[in-house]
Amino acid sequence: MKATLDLEQLREVTFDDPELMHDILVALINDTSRQISLIESALRLGDSPQCKRLAHYSKGACANLGASAAAELLRSIEQHAAAGRFAECAASLAALAAEVDRLRAEVPPTSA
Repeated sequence: MKATLDLEQLREVTFDDPELMHDILVALINDTSRQISLIESALRLGDSPQCKRLAHYSKGACANLGASAAAELLRSIEQHAAAGRFAECAASLAALAAEVDRLRAEVPPTSA
C-alpha cells in the first residue's frame, strides 16, 4: 500500500505554507469523511453509478494533495463499483475509513 501522506506533494501544492497545509488537509479529511458516508448509502441502495461517481470525485482530491493510500483505495472502490462488486467496495470502504484516521494523525499543527 502507498504512503498515507506524501508531505512533499502537499508542500508543493500549498507553497510550503504550514497554515494552508493544515487547512487544506483538514478540509480533505472532512470532505472524504462525508464522501465515505455517501458511498455507504450508495452501497446500501446498490447504486453502482453513484458509488463510482462519489469514489471518483474523492480519488482526485486525495491524489492531488498527496493522500496516496486513500486515493488508491478510492480507485479500488470506483473499479469494484463499476463491476457491481459491492462486497469488495465495502471492504475497501472500511480500509478507507481507517486510512482517513491515519491521515487525521498526520495533520500538521498550526501556529495559531
